[in-house]
Amino acid sequence: MNLPKVPRWFALLYVTVLMLLITTGCAENVIVLNPKGPIAEQQRDLMIVSTLLCSVVILPVLIMTAVIGWRYRDKKGRKAKYTPNWEHSTKLEVIWWGIPILIIFTLAVITVKSTYALEPSKPLVSDKKPLTVQVTSLDWKWLFQYPEQGIATVNELIIPQGVPVRFEITADSPMNSFWIPQLGGQIYAMSGMAMTLYLQADEVGTYWGSGANFTGEHFAKMFFNVQSMKEESFEQWVNKVKADSPALTMDGYKQLALPSVSDRRTFSAFPVGLFEMTVTKYASSHQHGMPQKHTHEMMPEK
Repeated sequence: MNLPKVPRWFALLYVTVLMLLITTGCAENVIVLNPKGPIAEQQRDLMIVSTLLCSVVILPVLIMTAVIGWRYRDKKGRKAKYTPNWEHSTKLEVIWWGIPILIIFTLAVITVKSTYALEPSKPLVSDKKPLTVQVTSLDWKWLFQYPEQGIATVNELIIPQGVPVRFEITADSPMNSFWIPQLGGQIYAMSGMAMTLYLQADEVGTYWGSGANFTGEHFAKMFFNVQSMKEESFEQWVNKVKADSPALTMDGYKQLALPSVSDRRTFSAFPVGLFEMTVTKYASSHQHGMPQKHTHEMMPEK
């Protein structure tokens, strides 16, 4: 169907506006674009800025591809100018080389600054003391230990709102990747290593966490709930776990570490040095006994 020129451009404008409205409405469902913490907000802004800068090059190329295909299509009475001897334009060369170079330079500056600003082990600026949570990736479940509170959970992470959380992350299974999309980017959980990640939830709510690395048969079931609550409610929850939950023994941990899926569980206590033992279990020095240094001493903050 051949549309007149003006209605055709109005139709294109209508489709563009419609797509913008649709994508804006879906932003709430794309959790990486709906951040609930300072780290995730900075990462979202970085993605948006990078996308807009790249669009300066990509959109004109896509538009010109369509325009050229339409203008120079084979048809009767075609009035496009025929210039077989034309081969160079300094002005056009400057435009289509200069603009991408400027964009690449701008992206490089933004990327370098963001890399340093979003260093995972960099403590968050806050007047509140960080909460330490020790995370262990198991087959196919997550164990969370709260060393200061003396409790542990499986596949459930409870944190206080507005308080920085210092995650110490390792694996007693194949390498995995710890990820809470609405709070920040993912970081690897690896055997024999303890990674550090700072995150914070600015709002009360329930968020989705997951293992983002293939770890075998039931890797798709390695997700966990992250619940952010008021500090008073967090303290009440800790006291309830201590009062109502069983203790995690060493034999219980060995059973938990076996390949299997698990529901959410809570423990009122766990073996002293369990996380440190997991981190160093493959080190030769472990054969001579339990390591004496705590994780905080092994990994000094920057």
